[in-house]
Amino acid sequence: MALSNNPTIPGKVNGSGARTAPAGALSADAALFLKVFSGEILTAFNETNVAKDLIMTRTISSGKSAQFPVTGNAEAKYHKAGDDLLGSGNYLSQIAHNEKVINIDDMLVASSLIPRIDELKNHYDLRSIYSAELGKALAKRMDIQILKTLFAAGLTSTANYSGGPTGTELTGADTQTAAGLVAALFDCAKALDENEVPSEDRFAILTPFQYYKLLTADSTAINKDTSSGSADAAKGSIVEVAGIKLFKSPHIAGVQAAVSGQNADDANVANSPFADTAVNNDDAGYNGDLSGIATGGSSVNDRGFVAGHSSAVGCVKLLDLATESEYLIERQSTLFVAKYAMGLGVLRPESAVVVNTTSSAAS
Repeated sequence: MALSNNPTIPGKVNGSGARTAPAGALSADAALFLKVFSGEILTAFNETNVAKDLIMTRTISSGKSAQFPVTGNAEAKYHKAGDDLLGSGNYLSQIAHNEKVINIDDMLVASSLIPRIDELKNHYDLRSIYSAELGKALAKRMDIQILKTLFAAGLTSTANYSGGPTGTELTGADTQTAAGLVAALFDCAKALDENEVPSEDRFAILTPFQYYKLLTADSTAINKDTSSGSADAAKGSIVEVAGIKLFKSPHIAGVQAAVSGQNADDANVANSPFADTAVNNDDAGYNGDLSGIATGGSSVNDRGFVAGHSSAVGCVKLLDLATESEYLIERQSTLFVAKYAMGLGVLRPESAVVVNTTSSAAS
């Protein structure tokens, strides 16, 4: 739904634009008001949001950003008897230091205005429905932004400190067969192991097609001899593969669409998680172009996915998701607003793996 300066018109079919001139009960603005009410109110399904619980979150009470110190590794060396540790034996480790700063973006809002006369005419409560819908709009936006930042982490080619590890991109993966998905998940586990990422709190977020492909095929993911009962085809659930907990999200495929298909003002933020990647539009905030992850072929299921650890991405919250309303006497209407103020950024790129069906996300 496009944004405008016009109030919502609940009595108008697919209401948009300005209100029409008063025409009583026959006005187009009153078309949906009560004739004889017999049926259920149809409202949007709750969005499935999984990414927000898979990242590191810090809440601040004031300020414009949060700092995350980064330290490198020390080295060990056998000591020769009699050598001075401060002498010429090169026994001292020079530990590299850096920082990651995540800024607070401008406040993101979703709002709607309901005229009092329309509330009086209406035959069901609008306030609770509108408040919920506005909150869900922000929740979906946040989920997509977190997913994009996770992809950015896996595609990051610049280490946090000199000589440190970077993100991992696995190219040419087969994500349309159970065998290919299982192989890709084991490759993700191998990459995380090689980057010394903890085995706890590992996850992979798949498209619904990929998730259920693991369950509906005769694969090692659900074979009782190889999966230790971590999958249940009857319940449609699979817990993990290769020690990686599996989640499904309807937004994974969407973030791999061309930039023009995403919310354009994702570029109007204070963070640039794609700045250290080679993807197109790497300076456009959360709106980096991830269309190179999919081949662009005829199959809508030809999509990549992302895996990682909870340390890969950080979220700094100044204002958590909240809703409020106020009656405006001068407008004879009630204003509903949902809002949050937070920011996202890459913390540890080595903790994320992008599984790509093409040769490069930058293609």
